[in-house]
Amino acid sequence: MEKVVAVIMVGGPTKGTRFRPLSFNTPKPLFPLAGQPMVHHPISACKRIPNLAQIFLIGFYEEREFTLYVSSISNELKIPVRYLKEDKPHGSAGGLYYFRNIIMEDNPSHIFLLNCDVCCSFPLTDMLEAHKRYSGMGTVLVIKVSAESASQFGELVADPITKELLHYTEKPETFVSDLINCGVYVFTPDIFTAIQEVSTHREDQANLRHLTSFETLQSPTRALPQDFVRLDQDILSPFAGKKQLYTYETMDFWEQIKTPGMSLKCSGLYLAQFRYTSPDLLAGGDGTKSASIVGDVYVHPSAKVHPTAKIGANVSISANVRVGAGVRLIGCIILDDVEVQENAVVINSIVGWKSSIGKWSRVQADGDYNAKLGITILGEAVIVEDEVVVINSIVLPNKTLNVSVQDEIIL
Repeated sequence: MEKVVAVIMVGGPTKGTRFRPLSFNTPKPLFPLAGQPMVHHPISACKRIPNLAQIFLIGFYEEREFTLYVSSISNELKIPVRYLKEDKPHGSAGGLYYFRNIIMEDNPSHIFLLNCDVCCSFPLTDMLEAHKRYSGMGTVLVIKVSAESASQFGELVADPITKELLHYTEKPETFVSDLINCGVYVFTPDIFTAIQEVSTHREDQANLRHLTSFETLQSPTRALPQDFVRLDQDILSPFAGKKQLYTYETMDFWEQIKTPGMSLKCSGLYLAQFRYTSPDLLAGGDGTKSASIVGDVYVHPSAKVHPTAKIGANVSISANVRVGAGVRLIGCIILDDVEVQENAVVINSIVGWKSSIGKWSRVQADGDYNAKLGITILGEAVIVEDEVVVINSIVLPNKTLNVSVQDEIIL
């Protein structure tokens, strides 16, 4: 029986600076979206792949930060999940190659590679079937986006009939195509040979330059270490048009989770998806014995929500949260151990761990997921006193607000 393994790239603490202040005390991959850690969504999608042997998380966070999560998710899904720590960044392809012996332990016929900060429906089984039909080295998940936004991503040209990847360019300055790379791939083990070729070629070039002149040593191409191999520029671009790489287009939702604003949007996308994949995770209530629920809402079993509260749409309430009488929550993520007191309102906001929102207070924002202050963020242990209004603002941890603020970053 052919076995499949999955590798999820989780990055490390040097990345994710745009995710502050939410990444101060929790690794970005463990930040909850729709009540589940960010990395949980690609992991549970991998679980649906037939003949899946193992899931690997590769990154350069300290191992202790993932130990608890990895053991609990392995037990829950009844599949081995392992965290592999890089000694330094090796690039998206280099990281895969660095752990090739561990990844190939089960002698898999196919290897999935996913980026953790991608939000989509992960059509992995369909992708694998298409990949087997193409019989190339790799298949890339792609999606059509607006021509204006395409330049923020890797743009590609594919044959409309055969789906072969013909041309790939990362964040081009001029428009190439409205088809972009989703950061989800499936490869045969031939990918390791391809990565090895890039490293060898780079070493040969370095030796050649070393023999010629001192000036060439100063050239920008020398900047990349031999074992740092990027999947996009070093593999996809040179192998395009060689009948090695193919594309599989998703017609479903897709977003990149680079900022807290996008995490709130993606939490809503995952909540909407739960309707079809995990309806048992969505809360219900008509305001009699439990709170009124509007649209897609997740409430952790340990949270206490007053029956007169009105929650939703797009709300995720984490563990040990207390929501008082008459509270209104719309489009927000409420993290562990938060208290929202009577008649407070929270709209388009993320409320950090152990924070408290006083009676009759409002914490809200315009809801522009792409703008810097488009959503309001309260860091850990922020106290908003009674009758205080916080609009379009970011508040760093351990602050007390006793006056109203708007369009501010409170350091």
